Amino acid sequence: GVCGCCGALRPRYKRLVDNIFPEDPEDGLVKTNMEKLTFYALSAPEKLDRIGAYLSERLIRDVSRHRYGYVCIAMEALDQLLMACHCQSINLFVESFLKMVAKLLESEKPNLQILGTNSFVKFANIEEDTPSYHRSYDFFVSRFSEMCHSSHDDLDIRTKIRMSGIKGLQGVVRKTVNDELQANIWDPQHMDKIVPSLLFNLQHVEESESRSPSPLQATEKEKESPTELAERCLRELLGRAAYGNIKNAIKPVLIHLDNHSLWEPKIFATCCFRIIMYSIQPQHSHLVIQQLLGHLDANSKSAATVRAGIVEVLSEAAVIAASGSVGPTVLEVFNTLLRQLRLSIDYALTGSYDCGAGVSTKIIKEHEERMFQEAVIKTIGSFASTLPTYQQSEVMVFIMNKVPLPSTQQSIDAGKAGENRNRLTQIMLLKSLLQVSVGFQCSNMLTALPSVFLDRLLSAALMEDAEIRLFVLEILISFIDRHGNRQKFSTISTISDISVLKLKVDKCSRQDTVFMKKHGQQLYRHIYLICKEESNVQAHYEALYSMLMLISIELANEEVMVDLIRLVLAVQEIAQINEDNLTAYNRCALFALGAAYLNLISQLTTVPTFCQHIHEVIQMRQKEAPYLLPEDVFVERPRLSKSLDRLGPEVFFWQSKISEVLGGSGYNSDRLSTPYVPQLTDEDRLSKRKSIGETISLQVEVESRNSPEREQVLSEEITYETLKKAIVDSVAVEEQERERRRQVVEKFQKAPFEEIAAHCGARATLLQSKLNQIFEITIRPPPSPSGTITAAYGQPQNHSIPVYEMKFPDLCVY
Repeated sequence: GVCGCCGALRPRYKRLVDNIFPEDPEDGLVKTNMEKLTFYALSAPEKLDRIGAYLSERLIRDVSRHRYGYVCIAMEALDQLLMACHCQSINLFVESFLKMVAKLLESEKPNLQILGTNSFVKFANIEEDTPSYHRSYDFFVSRFSEMCHSSHDDLDIRTKIRMSGIKGLQGVVRKTVNDELQANIWDPQHMDKIVPSLLFNLQHVEESESRSPSPLQATEKEKESPTELAERCLRELLGRAAYGNIKNAIKPVLIHLDNHSLWEPKIFATCCFRIIMYSIQPQHSHLVIQQLLGHLDANSKSAATVRAGIVEVLSEAAVIAASGSVGPTVLEVFNTLLRQLRLSIDYALTGSYDCGAGVSTKIIKEHEERMFQEAVIKTIGSFASTLPTYQQSEVMVFIMNKVPLPSTQQSIDAGKAGENRNRLTQIMLLKSLLQVSVGFQCSNMLTALPSVFLDRLLSAALMEDAEIRLFVLEILISFIDRHGNRQKFSTISTISDISVLKLKVDKCSRQDTVFMKKHGQQLYRHIYLICKEESNVQAHYEALYSMLMLISIELANEEVMVDLIRLVLAVQEIAQINEDNLTAYNRCALFALGAAYLNLISQLTTVPTFCQHIHEVIQMRQKEAPYLLPEDVFVERPRLSKSLDRLGPEVFFWQSKISEVLGGSGYNSDRLSTPYVPQLTDEDRLSKRKSIGETISLQVEVESRNSPEREQVLSEEITYETLKKAIVDSVAVEEQERERRRQVVEKFQKAPFEEIAAHCGARATLLQSKLNQIFEITIRPPPSPSGTITAAYGQPQNHSIPVYEMKFPDLCVY
């Protein structure tokens, strides 16, 4: 204290520090004296901590006395010392420096806060040689985050404070993110402050920024924008995130979007995750997707608009991340999305998020749930498009196995509500499947349509619901169309020159031939049965036409072409004989479908006589019966006729004539002349309706049980009444058997243990008595002709057979 009164007796470092301050603070730092102080600090680094402590003491005193000019000079001196001195004792100096920066940040003066931030940013850019074990940045994270949320009345000052806060957070991240000995900036306590602060500035675009600046000012304005700076800082933060830190960085984003209801407009949420996906390392993309999926599950009872926003963000993220988006758990991603789809259907049907009888406080809007369902379907397609072909095939099988079908292997919800739920589930899952199949590219049809998948898909084609059948046809078309010819057959017409379509045709490969040999008859059968449906509309016939033409172009060899012609002629016969009592529109549509197909197929085969016959019939129809051609049927107002039963033979395509003209060109005339009869199987009984498949398979079953004793009985004529009786009887027997099984199961579930034990014990006692009788009969020796056996010494004795030589009945042998 005594030395302090006399300047000459004061320590040298204090005299050097005092000399850098001018008498008038407006003159600024005394540069010559600052150079002396810097030289002294470099020459005697052990004094650096004392210099810092003294500077800190002066700065605190000047702040309290509101001498802000000297405060700026002190900070400038600190900055220069910090930049000049890189030695082992810098740590002690840094403590004093950070103490002074914290003092400035605590001030209510915006200029001092900005000054302290700028000094901290300069310090953050210095690479230190020695680590610091005890330094803490918790205060700076909290204070800079608070500055990011500044609500100062003056717009310019508010913008400056927010930008200083963002720069400060950027400095903290740079200083700590790569130093394992520093406080872990990735801890949730820090991320929960840093990330929301950056998102807040991304979200709030100030009015001044929305004004259109002049071209000369545009670049400078862009640099000063808190939005641009926050985005740059967020990108830098995420770019430095390692595998184990992604979760802590993404969770605050999700919470911020929830708290501020930013999923519903979805624009900001999409923008945020676009920044995230482009900033993180590509191999970490699937972690972000998993976080979003988990958040979707957590919000499964939120409003449909919120869930739709999350799902659409998922879709955008999947497209950006490409092949790395799904990660190792491929099917789990699709399982989550399908589960959300099923929940949405339940919400829409029950009107409650509890899916039960309880009253929900939230009003569920059906159109919003439908919007959410469409978003899920779109997202499923986005995810599938990022997968390799083999995984896409697995996903399609997975989705198809989720489709509820009326088979014995899969339970179906009963009652009217259950039927509605099943129908909506079937439609939504088939829509999802269609979305996946549109982006599916595979040259090998055996790989694209494995048996387990195709069987279930074609089973859905036999459903009563017309919309489901149409989806099945569209899915099959998307698989078969490998050269983009689908749109060229979007309208059914009888064009005279096929070359205008500019079809892309390749030779049928060996794999395609094998596929058609294996599944061809199955496809023909389902096409035939779909044609018999009365609920078909124009879209169904257009899909059938496209499918027939695409099979002819993509998969057809000579044998397949012959079978397709036979199939179309059989379809013509359906409309001609009309055993199924189809409407006039259905019959005219089938006639028109056959005409359009045969017109194009005749031009593809390039057999002149075949083309001539088809052309003659079409011309005759144009004159006599235009309502049998697509130009009159497939229009907004179809021109139909009720006199379809009085048509002349000249308007029909005749199988005998076609087999004759094609047989002369090398086609199999025997096969051509054989009418097509569908090979119906038990699989056709997967549909709910009583189809022709059930009747025919029942007749086959009865015939297969023929025996010599029953020949006379079964030789009787099978009438409609006998078939009806057989069906009713079989249904009654099945009902009785089902009821018996139900009673048994119910007894074992609900009966007391003593009653079940007594019942089983009685049965076990009965079985044991039967076994004892069998053993007695088996062990008793067989009687000899004389009744006894004489021993070698002539004395009679009983002969016992050893157990191991006995012959036991099969029932007693285990």
